[in-house]
Amino acid sequence: MLSDDKIKLRALEPTDLDVLFAWENDASLWAVGSTIAPFSRKQLWDYIENYDNDIFSARQLRFMVEDVENGNAVGMVDLFDFDPVSCRASVGIMIDAKCGNKGYGTRALQLLCDYARQTIAMHQLVAFVPVKNEYSRRLFARCKFEETAFLKDWIRVGADYQDVVVYQRFLG
Repeated sequence: MLSDDKIKLRALEPTDLDVLFAWENDASLWAVGSTIAPFSRKQLWDYIENYDNDIFSARQLRFMVEDVENGNAVGMVDLFDFDPVSCRASVGIMIDAKCGNKGYGTRALQLLCDYARQTIAMHQLVAFVPVKNEYSRRLFARCKFEETAFLKDWIRVGADYQDVVVYQRFLG
């Protein structure tokens, strides 16, 4: 369920420290997350060491996206703000820029949706995507997420604010 012929979604491993360090400290990605300062290797090591993969207690779940052919991590996909009462969560995805346009994002998001529906019995997933992020907007549309709202000046990027499109997918 957590893999197909090209990728697998797997837990964080200590060997992910270097790639996690690079991705989490890429300031160009901070606008779509909630990071405003770099992480130290120690902080990320502690995160990996103490990671709680029980979505019901941690209210979040992170998977590394791995290319099955070469074993390299190519991205991450997250469920966060999990609400077990209403059976919903927010979803975030990051595919390394060097690995873009190879289908990893579509496959990872579809596997995550299947997992959320079949294993956690979730009703819906939601994503907040900056209007200017055409790549992500196409990805969520391809994966059967519907545009359901528009949030004006929702995220701050430097001194400016950007609009966000809310995408929802009802899992059945």
